[in-house]
Amino acid sequence: MERLPLLTGLLTAWALLHGQVSKAAEPFSLPLECQLDSAHWQPCTLTVERLGEHWWLQVGGRRLDFHHDGRGQIKLQEAAREPQLVQPQWRSEQALCWGAICAKGALPLD
Repeated sequence: MERLPLLTGLLTAWALLHGQVSKAAEPFSLPLECQLDSAHWQPCTLTVERLGEHWWLQVGGRRLDFHHDGRGQIKLQEAAREPQLVQPQWRSEQALCWGAICAKGALPLD
């Protein structure tokens, strides 16, 4: 079952309720915690540019861009590396993961 539409809808509702999205659908950011490749959890920021289409995580000096093609495929792009397909999944600690990259915290799903 694909959960991206649910996540997109919940993020939109949360952002609208908290004044984070204007009628022009401006990008909005949320503070989270991220884990990269099973390392320790660290502060990060999720920025949503286009709901359900393009968002990124800023983890320290690393920016991890995600693009959803509207047909169920999500590509992860980091700097000059080749884009890779990732699958979203939920982990038991209420973390949303895309491959080896996980985020948890102020998402409206907690």
